[in-house]
Amino acid sequence: MNLDLQHHFAQALPELHIPWRGLNFPEPALVIYNDHLADELGLPERPDPMITARLLSGMETPPAAQPVAQAYAGHQFGQFVPRLGDGRALLLGELATPTGELKDLHLKGSGPTPFARGGDGRAVLGPMLREYLMGEAMHALGIPTTRALAVVLTGERVFRPGAYQPGAVLARIAASHIRVGTFQYAAVHHGPELVGRVAEFTIGRHDPDLLEQPEKDRYRQFFQRVVERQLRLISQWMAVGFVHGVMNSDNTTLSGETIDYGPCAFMEAHHPQTVFSSIDHQGRYAYGNQPRIIQWNLARLAETLLPLFDADSEAAHQWAEEQVATIPQRFQARWQETLRAKLGLRTLQARDEQLTQEFLEVCTQEAMDHTLAFRRLADAVAGDDTVLLGLARDPRSPALTAWLRRWRQRLDKEPTMPPKERAAVLRRINPAYIPRNHLVEAALEAATAGDLQPFQRLLAVVRAPFEEREADAEYLQPAPEDFGPYRTTCGT
Repeated sequence: MNLDLQHHFAQALPELHIPWRGLNFPEPALVIYNDHLADELGLPERPDPMITARLLSGMETPPAAQPVAQAYAGHQFGQFVPRLGDGRALLLGELATPTGELKDLHLKGSGPTPFARGGDGRAVLGPMLREYLMGEAMHALGIPTTRALAVVLTGERVFRPGAYQPGAVLARIAASHIRVGTFQYAAVHHGPELVGRVAEFTIGRHDPDLLEQPEKDRYRQFFQRVVERQLRLISQWMAVGFVHGVMNSDNTTLSGETIDYGPCAFMEAHHPQTVFSSIDHQGRYAYGNQPRIIQWNLARLAETLLPLFDADSEAAHQWAEEQVATIPQRFQARWQETLRAKLGLRTLQARDEQLTQEFLEVCTQEAMDHTLAFRRLADAVAGDDTVLLGLARDPRSPALTAWLRRWRQRLDKEPTMPPKERAAVLRRINPAYIPRNHLVEAALEAATAGDLQPFQRLLAVVRAPFEEREADAEYLQPAPEDFGPYRTTCGT
């Protein structure tokens, strides 16, 4: 396997990493390799499994490789930690795609680094397969995300609470690993000069057209673009019922990609207070809190960029405060646009926000499955309300029945479209399949025991989320009543 790596991050920002190497694992073996992603990266679709396992576990490095553990800080559950970093991960370098884009190749679980903070630096198979699955599901849903190139068994048994589990390494591909926490680390440990260099590097990577702008305009426009990317991302998460679970500032990327699929899950019964993380006891990162948290994280980014916004400190603060204050309104506009599309509304009418909010309230009141509630609007458009009403606690729900009447009246104000065509539009927007939690857990349990077939089947289903298939009917169904309450962990 030929990995022709470049090392722009390592060379440009030496203050933000420590050169490091992965462990020598006893018996690395390739578990799964992402042919779809490999093709996009210009890599071989069926490489030699033994060579690939050694390379993508971090045991061996390609010629001229410069593996590094990245440094970053971050607010974790609101508490600032000035030195986090890649405690069990390595950036091998950047791959150039056939179209000329640069993508980070990053290993997770390759062994402890100086940032490990007492951890063992390992990962285990289940959480690494979860990240692989979630990345592919999000990609298929059209949501910006990091993706896994491969999962490799290490040949070790790693202890996690309750049992020893198979050790594994994830090979992750990202537009970059620059995070809000990267800027926080630079600001705290090195000051404005390094923050400026990190900003220039990040702009060159993600917004190269801004390099032609005067400095003050460049940094201000850069911040605004990061805000827009993140608002779009959170809106897309919430549209499909995704709860990240660990929206710390070190998990907020400047590229606008989803990163770190630890205590994440897709919501079933719609409720804004839905939480899946086993350590989020206060619900800080609940489904409905995600817009507020992204504003908070972006405010932390703005704090690091103040010297770049304006040489006049007071002017810099005023501009940043004004920008951060507009984030809720900007998110709401984005969110309403997303919801209108999910309801089949292409034009904008005065009472649309009330209509969308009422639907979410009915979904909460009737404990309706988030994915299926939106999906079954297509059946209602075609004249069959029974499938949607059947999702409610009360199949004769007066609130849902009244809402359906108002929704149809609103659709009458849209450009004329045959019901079958409108239903098809709704089915292209609202997915049928998500990685349902009980199916994910069953697939990971089987894989940990040595049977990868349930995982492969689930992976195939979520890679085609919009086309409903009779053979995959079981993947549409919410978890049985005896499943839960569902809690996830970061896998460390």
